[in-house]
Amino acid sequence: QVQLVESGGGLVQPGGSLRLSCAGSGFTFSMTGITWYRQAPAREREWVASITSAGSALYADTVKGRFTISRDNAENTLFLQMNSLKPEDTAVYYCKFNDYWGKGTLVTVSS
Repeated sequence: QVQLVESGGGLVQPGGSLRLSCAGSGFTFSMTGITWYRQAPAREREWVASITSAGSALYADTVKGRFTISRDNAENTLFLQMNSLKPEDTAVYYCKFNDYWGKGTLVTVSS
């Protein structure tokens, strides 16, 4: 059974940093591409970043240069390092593998 469990969200001030994690199980983690999405209040879910099995990364323009996606295949874990956070980064952040989604972790950027 595929499971994706996000963690690491919380309240942070503008300009601050957070590191999100997504623990995967039930599939061959090291051989798959995985993606971060986010959904802000009253907005549609949007793509944030993706990483291939080989470690190549792609980013949405809104986060490029501030967020870094990475993975630890030995620990079956995906990460999203978020720096220089802005209020508009406030959202529930989800990881996704194929058609499987985690339940998300809430990030709130506010002073």
